[in-house]
Amino acid sequence: MQRREWIQCVGAASLGGLLAWRAEASTETAHAELAKLWRRDGGALLVRHAVTESGLGDPPGFALGQCSTQRNLSDAGRQASRAMGAWMKAQQFKPDAVLSSQWCRCQDTARLAFGAFEDWTALNSTFDGQGDPTAQQKALRARLQAMPKGRSEVWVTHQVIMTALTGAYPEMGEGFLVDRQGRLLARGRMAV
Repeated sequence: MQRREWIQCVGAASLGGLLAWRAEASTETAHAELAKLWRRDGGALLVRHAVTESGLGDPPGFALGQCSTQRNLSDAGRQASRAMGAWMKAQQFKPDAVLSSQWCRCQDTARLAFGAFEDWTALNSTFDGQGDPTAQQKALRARLQAMPKGRSEVWVTHQVIMTALTGAYPEMGEGFLVDRQGRLLARGRMAV
């Protein structure tokens, strides 16, 4: 049985029920509606990095900037990242900015899906006592609130960052479309 990934409308926004992340003939209209909503209202699409090699956190000796010391994307994660980029291209939609955590799995997700991206330390993981959760959430909320109406950004990050901002738990490769107040409008997973 083929696994289907989906985006579900969770707020007042009208996305027409369930939306598939990957373009299929029966969901092309739904894809267009998602792109239309994001183009019209803007906001940030928070994406938890794509599927990784097995494990939790990072191995002992982890170091930023040294991918060989980190838990990295699996083949399926790399494929899903490319599929997300293909979906965006098919929608003829290019976000105004793509920002990423400094972890290699996030940077690789951003690079494979969008090509260019900028590192933003506010998106770095706060798992297991890393980072400064309070300061990072403050920076995320400040950027959202300052975002002009209609601006669209992608933020590739980690579960702990997305959960702290929205109160919802994302799976690997799942995205949350949020408005300028951080309210969750829609959520969905990358196709593999």
